[in-house]
Amino acid sequence: MTKRGLDEAGALAILRSELPDLARGVRLGIGDDAAVLRATQGEQVWTIDACMEGAHFLRTWLSAEDLAHKSLHAAVSDVAAMGAKPTAALVQLTLAPWLTAAFLRRFAREQATVARELGCPIVGGNLTAGERLEIVTTALGQVPGRALLRRGARAGDELWLVGAVGQARLGLLALEAGLAQKRPLAPYVSAFRRPKALLTEGRRLAGVAHACLDVSDGLRRDAPRLAGQSSVRVVIERARLERLLAPPFASAARTLGVDPVQTMLEGGEDYALLATGPQGKRPRFARAIGRIEAGEGAWLETNESLLPLTGGFQHHAD
Repeated sequence: MTKRGLDEAGALAILRSELPDLARGVRLGIGDDAAVLRATQGEQVWTIDACMEGAHFLRTWLSAEDLAHKSLHAAVSDVAAMGAKPTAALVQLTLAPWLTAAFLRRFAREQATVARELGCPIVGGNLTAGERLEIVTTALGQVPGRALLRRGARAGDELWLVGAVGQARLGLLALEAGLAQKRPLAPYVSAFRRPKALLTEGRRLAGVAHACLDVSDGLRRDAPRLAGQSSVRVVIERARLERLLAPPFASAARTLGVDPVQTMLEGGEDYALLATGPQGKRPRFARAIGRIEAGEGAWLETNESLLPLTGGFQHHAD
């Protein structure tokens, strides 16, 4: 029998048991989108995100500018999910043998542009050499009050989606199929190459939503995380997802031979936000896609039956 490696839950359990208890000034450690530190006013959040050649991208798919954009927005999206404003970032670069000075210069210039747009200056980092290009970004954010957490969802809440899901998945499929130049698929290739962290929306959720996380690994994988952290049952209603389907998205999915609703459930790297809160407080930019109940697990409601949500998006580019 082949021995299986650790899953996410098992790895988190070990880290939580072996690492020291939370120090004074630390509100939340391992297990959410970001760690939360108490500040003189409000709270600070810290997070780290990796963008690795061979796992998250192939270099034939992304330009230097795309990588600069994607890696910084991916890290800052975790800050957005906590209702925070980014304040600074650190970047660790592992330089692959193929990387040229021209490529690095283009990367750095675009990263500076993106950092200015996000209000998140890059204040340091580290350089090392390796077999593949790796970009590991640490982002710091500030919350005026209390940070939004994955825990906090309550039975009776609505389940809200902020932003789009499945678009980056279609872009990835187009790249894998060699169809990136096909005009109807171009917006989805762009969504994969240059996702956007929803900073404004994240801050507006603070004080309104009960719980939130960013959808980096797809609804099928991230909804169970929300359910587990909040000790509730998350129910996504297929009928509500179908009402969100735009004709161009459905057409692109058919072109690529995939089911559009399943693509919305499975697609990762869109960096949408999944939040919960009272129906009467739902922001205009949020769309209800389900509900929170007493119980456990994450489920898809279809034709009055409940199907468990398992599996989901996996990063693999090789």
